Amino acid sequence: MTSTLQPYSETPNETYTFSSRPRPVPARLKYKEHSISQNDGQGIYGNIMYDRRVVRGNTYAQHVLPGPDLVEIQRQQEARKRAIAKNRAKEQFRSRTPDALQGRKHTDMQTELYLEELSDLTEDTSVGCQTDAFLDKPITPLFIPAKSGKDVATQIEKSEVQLFDFDVEAQPVLEVLVGKIMEQALLEVLEEEELHALRTQQRAFQELHDAEMVEVERLEEQERRRHEEKDCRIKQKRVVLEKEKETAEKIAARVFAQHYLADLLPSVYTTLKDHGYFSDLVQRDIETGFLPWLVAEVNSALEKRQIALTVFDILIQNVTNLRRETFQIVNPE
Repeated sequence: MTSTLQPYSETPNETYTFSSRPRPVPARLKYKEHSISQNDGQGIYGNIMYDRRVVRGNTYAQHVLPGPDLVEIQRQQEARKRAIAKNRAKEQFRSRTPDALQGRKHTDMQTELYLEELSDLTEDTSVGCQTDAFLDKPITPLFIPAKSGKDVATQIEKSEVQLFDFDVEAQPVLEVLVGKIMEQALLEVLEEEELHALRTQQRAFQELHDAEMVEVERLEEQERRRHEEKDCRIKQKRVVLEKEKETAEKIAARVFAQHYLADLLPSVYTTLKDHGYFSDLVQRDIETGFLPWLVAEVNSALEKRQIALTVFDILIQNVTNLRRETFQIVNPE
């Protein structure tokens, strides 16, 4: 029987109740209808395996969660309402098949390449089979291990009853065992004494070896110090020789420079003087300072005189032209 759960609208502090009224099973359609009744966008579940209110798993170690936040619940409800309104708007603007005309109705039909008969009935076939009769398990046979070896028998006459005397027969065995044990014990004692002697000799050898190693290290350290002292003395001697060599080279270079410059300086001074590098200061001052100023002043005076002569010539020409025009006016021919 399929049951329908009532919508969950109780508060967390109230007791949950469930009620279901018997009703007939509705006819199941082969295809879903396009419009499905919804309750605020959530389906009403009839199976507790899909009900989110049912807790699954171990409930002993669960933590008690605080109550839901009213602001968060209100925000979720508003978001859910917006989503539902958006889906409804999409459904309204979606292109659908126009309504059928009066007296007609729409019929579903297949558009696949191969036609298939549609039917609400599911094809089934009954098949039977017969098993063999049950046989009882046979009794398990008793396990008997297989024989190994050969059976041998002997016959002892009554006159030969004392074939074995324990004292006589066991004495050689005991002698051999006791002798072997004594020999083994003696060998062990000799081995222990030998090992003790070897340890003593090894200890003495180790002490001698340690003393030799200490002496070798002392000699190596002494040789190392001598080698370092020798290298230090060689470096110092090399530095002294390099300084002496450098000093001798400097002295030789200075003497050579003095001998070379003794004859070079007079010739250089003479050559520089001939080329005018060494001159009289007054003459050089006159040549570099006074003469350029004098030339500049003379050029300025000449330019002014030339300008005055040019202006005077222009005035004379203008006066001559004016008188000629006046004379032509007075005495026209």
